[in-house]
Amino acid sequence: MADQLQEILDVPREFLREGIQFISKSQKPDRREFLKISQAVGVGFLIMGAVGYVVKLIHIPLNNVLVGGA
Repeated sequence: MADQLQEILDVPREFLREGIQFISKSQKPDRREFLKISQAVGVGFLIMGAVGYVVKLIHIPLNNVLVGGA
């Protein structure tokens, strides 16, 4: 019983230890890296928005034809 309790208590301790280790090794991106990431995210938003717009543009008339112009 004590071994099972010890195993249950070890999981949060190990998670916390690994989290602290990760935070201590991570660093803030510099300006150039931040701009590059921001540009990549912006391009991704634009592409996903364009894909969504095209799908919606095709879906509305297609839905009207299939449903019967309601």
